[in-house]
Parts: sequence; structure tokens; C-alpha cells
Amino acid sequence: MSENIIVSAPLDARQIMEILPHRPPFLLVDRIVELQDNIIIGEKCVTINEPFFQGHFPGFPVMPGVLILEAMAQIGAVHALSREHNRGRIAFLAGVDDARFRRAVVPGDLLRIEMINIHQRRNAGKSSGQAFVGDKLAAEAVLTFTIGDK
Repeated sequence: MSENIIVSAPLDARQIMEILPHRPPFLLVDRIVELQDNIIIGEKCVTINEPFFQGHFPGFPVMPGVLILEAMAQIGAVHALSREHNRGRIAFLAGVDDARFRRAVVPGDLLRIEMINIHQRRNAGKSSGQAFVGDKLAAEAVLTFTIGDK
């Protein structure tokens, strides 16, 4: 579905919070660097100050895989909610398929996430995503989402 995208990249955290309802510490995207009709690229700067590192794992901090998936979902949500007909709505993660984790994400890493729109209807869609640290693949998954009213 090709609809008018009503924002343009780059987007900083303040601009992202105008689109997403998430707030720190659960806002897991710091910047959107590219936003086109079928692709969005976002970044998460992973710091030692992340609250999840206190327990995952003491002495060996690793970003939980489920939070990498959540970061992918949030970036995908920015993409879906950037379309004119979805302004002011909310995106919900509805499914995860083919998730694979290839390398640990640790403090100091810049997580770059690329989400490609597979298909989107008015109120639902599917995106394929990959998360990289540098040029190394850290995670990949196919995410299904729904769009609802707040």
C-alpha cells in the first residue's frame, strides 16, 4: 500500500516520541536515519546505563533478544504510523516469525535496524527486519503488526 508518508528522516528521539507512545526507559529507538515508502532504518545507541543490564547479566551485560525484537517493532511502528491515514493511531506487535539471534549486543554498540515493508493493508501489515552492529548481523525476524485507534 503506497500512502503519503507525512514525516521525513532524519528523526531524533523527540520527533519519534511525537509518533510513538513509548517513553524511556521503554523507548528503544534513538534516531531514524532513513524513511522511504518500503524501508525504514533506525538506530539504538546501547549504553551501560540501560536498566535491563542490571540483571541481564551482572558482570556480563547483554541486551536481551526480546528487547532487540521490541526495538525492531518500534522502528516498524514509526514506519507504519508515518503514513497519512495512520496519523494519531497506535501500532501493536501481533506476531514474530523466523527470529534468529546471530551475535550479542553489548554496551557501546550502535544497533542499526533495517525494516522492509513486506505488505500493509489499512489496519495490519508485515515487515522483515535485520539488526546490525557495524556490518555484522545481530538479529533478524519477520514481524506482524496491527494498527488501532488510541
